[in-house]
Amino acid sequence: MATGTASPAEVLKKSKTIAVVGASKNPEKEAYRVPLYLKEHGYRIVPVNPTATEILGEKAYPSLGELPEEVGRMVDVLEVFRPSDELPEVALQAVEMKRRLGRPLVFWAQQGLENEEAKRILESNGIPYVMDACMRTVHQVQIRKTA
Repeated sequence: MATGTASPAEVLKKSKTIAVVGASKNPEKEAYRVPLYLKEHGYRIVPVNPTATEILGEKAYPSLGELPEEVGRMVDVLEVFRPSDELPEVALQAVEMKRRLGRPLVFWAQQGLENEEAKRILESNGIPYVMDACMRTVHQVQIRKTA
């Protein structure tokens, strides 16, 4: 069940560019299939993975801190495919990214991922978040509601 300070449906409606932290090169993994789905539905995907140079035909970056400013300034939401115990570290990177770029963004932890420390970091830095929710599922529900 999704938790957070942001409405998942609203985030998807307002977002255009999604940085995918932990994007995978492996077509068997959700961290590949979900970003592929989003890309096929008009979102711009920015893969973040230290072991890849390209994912889904898009240039991959080793970390959020290494996104060039012009790319980082376009990111609306960070979709995170990392284990729950790594969410605080990614949340700190999100805080740094917001500080560096002066741009609001939303932190979204994929279905099954949740971390109380990460929530505290995000809340204390004014970053809205969604945890334990699948972007693809939320998008599919939205499509059905508007069909």
